[in-house]
Amino acid sequence: QVQLVESGGGLVQAGGSLRLSCAASGNIFSINVMGWYRQAPGKQRELVATLSNDGGTNYADSVKGRFTISRDNRKNMVFLQMNSLKPEDTAVYYCNAVRGRLYEYVYWGQGTQVTVSS
Repeated sequence: QVQLVESGGGLVQAGGSLRLSCAASGNIFSINVMGWYRQAPGKQRELVATLSNDGGTNYADSVKGRFTISRDNRKNMVFLQMNSLKPEDTAVYYCNAVRGRLYEYVYWGQGTQVTVSS
């Protein structure tokens, strides 16, 4: 099992910045990929950014150039630096971890609210 706890959400004006953090615990040594997803009211959960063990990253087109995903392996944490925030970035942001030889185990945090005012 892997436990994920997010923090760092809040209310910010358009153009501002926030940094989300996710602390991982449990069976973290077999995690292949960690990432961030978001879900706005009335919409499906969508990928924001992922970071693989080999350092590869993947970003949603809507956040490229504004968001940066990173991790601190010593602290077992993953971060999402969000700059130039827009009202359409408003959503609940979820930390995600995938482990297993076949990437078959998927874990989610409880989510943290990000609200961007215009």
